[in-house]
Amino acid sequence: MTQRILAATDLSAPSRHAIDRAFRLAAERGWKLHLAHAIAPGMFNEIQAMLNGDAPSINDILVADAHARLQKLNDDPQHSRGVVAECCILSGTPIDAIASHANDIAADLLVLGARGEGFLRQLTLGSTASRLLRKNRHPVLVVKQPPHESYRRALVAIDFSPASLSALRLARQLAPDAELVLLHAVETPFEGKMQYANIDPDIIQRYRTKAQIDGQRKLRVLAHDESLPVAGTQLLVLPGDAPRLIVEQEQEQDCDLIVVGKRGMQLIEELLIGSTTKHVLGESQGDVLVAC
Repeated sequence: MTQRILAATDLSAPSRHAIDRAFRLAAERGWKLHLAHAIAPGMFNEIQAMLNGDAPSINDILVADAHARLQKLNDDPQHSRGVVAECCILSGTPIDAIASHANDIAADLLVLGARGEGFLRQLTLGSTASRLLRKNRHPVLVVKQPPHESYRRALVAIDFSPASLSALRLARQLAPDAELVLLHAVETPFEGKMQYANIDPDIIQRYRTKAQIDGQRKLRVLAHDESLPVAGTQLLVLPGDAPRLIVEQEQEQDCDLIVVGKRGMQLIEELLIGSTTKHVLGESQGDVLVAC
């Protein structure tokens, strides 16, 4: 069955990167592409009321303009790469309208720009990101960089939760030719409390070493079970805070895509809709793929 990409745009020049990446992915994978722009109803009611009854509808003008601009993207071979996208103008608050439309078309991937103007900037970098992730049941690709090429190297955060396994599989599906860097962050249980209690540093180090060895073993098992290519896969087990390590290793490993799970193993992570995810979205340089 053909899979579907929904690319949401506010039609600003900065959000063009997301549309270009969506067209590229659709062309590479043979997936169907939908382009959507949302217009909140009633935005210009007061202005419309000030005009005389013969004045054209501002909303109708906005809808027609948005349709024309989406179609222009569709007709430009520099952007479309031979893909013919289905264009849709949505009525409603952007977050709700995009999430609802993704459900209606059974989207397999939602693509957003990280540097749009207006609602998309808030959507990906502000507090409303949590609201969309809470509402949306689909993987989300946040595009930060111009898509000059296919993804080369993907950093996948692994905590051995079902969400991180889904993230790994989604990365392989979306970028099958990319090299993989699997990163597992080791945070020794109760290390902070042990330090506070003046436990012998050698004892803490033994706990830390054991956790790293166990993490390496589990990563090797995961790589084997998922049939990951040895030549194209790097396994990293590092001590420290996961959000910080992910952002650091993105640069250290020269990755152009970070892949994280929406929900980890900890309940508090679910309640926060992923504090790691929010940190990575805000601090990373490259694109971020958030798997459900």
